[in-house]
Amino acid sequence: MNPKSSIRQATSSDRAKLKEIIDVSFPRFFRYFASHSVNSEEGKVLVTETKGVISGFAKLIEFNIGGHNYGCILWIAVYPSCRRRGIAFILTNAGIEYLKNDGVQAVFASTQRRNSSAQATLAKAGFRRMGFQGLWRVFGWRVFSFYREIWYAPGEIVLMHDC
Repeated sequence: MNPKSSIRQATSSDRAKLKEIIDVSFPRFFRYFASHSVNSEEGKVLVTETKGVISGFAKLIEFNIGGHNYGCILWIAVYPSCRRRGIAFILTNAGIEYLKNDGVQAVFASTQRRNSSAQATLAKAGFRRMGFQGLWRVFGWRVFSFYREIWYAPGEIVLMHDC
C-alpha cells in the first residue's frame, strides 16, 4: 500500500464512495445487504484513504453470545483499480486490532466458497476455516444465533481468528 495511505473511521460524507465500491464489488444479491449494513449505526466502518480518496472499506460488528463478546468483519471491499496492493489485508488486520482492543474473544468472517482471493487474504491474516462442528464446539446450540449475527448466507464459509 502507498505509504501516504491511512485508515480511519468512515463518516457520513463517505457514503457515496462506499456505495460506489459496493456496487462494483458485490453481486447484485449482496449489494442491498452490504449497503444496508454500511449505512447502519451498528458497528464501525473503517476506510483506507490515499491522497483524500477512499480505496476500500471494512464493516465491523460486535455481538454477545452466551456471555462472551465476539467480533466480525462483516464486509470488506476494495475499489477494483486499487486491488492487489495489500489494501484488503491491511483493512483486515486493522479490523482485527480494533475488535481485539474492544475485548472480543475471537473475530469471525465469512465469504463465498468461490471467493479464493478473500479466503487467501483472510488466511494470510491468521483466520482459519470453521465448519459446523467447529462452530458447534464454540457455541453449542447458540450456533444458530451466531449465524444470524454474522448475516450468514448460503454458499458461504466461516473463518475464525483467535484473539
